[in-house]
Amino acid sequence: MPRRKPRTDRRAGLPAGGGLGDVFGSTEPGPDSDDLYTVRTIPGSRAIKTYRCPGCDHEIVPGVAHVVAWPAYGGEDDRRHWHRGCWNGRQTRRITRRWS
Repeated sequence: MPRRKPRTDRRAGLPAGGGLGDVFGSTEPGPDSDDLYTVRTIPGSRAIKTYRCPGCDHEIVPGVAHVVAWPAYGGEDDRRHWHRGCWNGRQTRRITRRWS
């Protein structure tokens, strides 16, 4: 059976669904609803370090799929690794830890 080509956005020649969202991440409202964040999902197979989630203050251990988010108008130095559930509930809970 022949393989089909991936769908593309005909206007820009980019993959369907917004283009470079998988490479650079999508933009979503952050924990403070005034700010926009760039968000990228990390599959468990690529999660190789331990991080601390700012939503629950628990560790994200290697092998656990999670989300990386940083202010859209800031630098990637402000990246934070969140559990998916903590990121999805960010509007109803407060950040447990602030970094300086």
